[in-house]
Amino acid sequence: MRAVVQRVSQASVSVDGRVVGAIEGPGLLVLVGVTHDDGPEKARRLASKLWGLRILEGEKSCSDVNAPLLVVSQFTLYGDARKGRRPSWTAAAPGPVAEPLVDAVVRELRALGAKAETGEFGADMKVALVNDGPITLILDV
Repeated sequence: MRAVVQRVSQASVSVDGRVVGAIEGPGLLVLVGVTHDDGPEKARRLASKLWGLRILEGEKSCSDVNAPLLVVSQFTLYGDARKGRRPSWTAAAPGPVAEPLVDAVVRELRALGAKAETGEFGADMKVALVNDGPITLILDV
């Protein structure tokens, strides 16, 4: 699994003009991509890493200050544009494989005590955010 993690002061996801997920205050926007060999254990590891990642103000984690997370599925994180001008998406897992694993990340976060909001899998999502710092990390688990 791959995640792009951004420290934000606010973030939201809209589908067809309606907000489907939003967070306020210090928190994390997490774009999650799934590849073919990912499974539930990687979802658990990613959730644990996100919950404890010390990138909030004062080197605090979401678990330290009960900060919210907005998790958005993002198959394009596994795009490969090394050849030509059109990215290949072959490394991205298909929807029936990826959706349950993105959902598992959210479930695991909530089980840890996190307030976790989501986008809408497979939808044409509009993501808005105010990047705080800016701080952006790429995590591979």
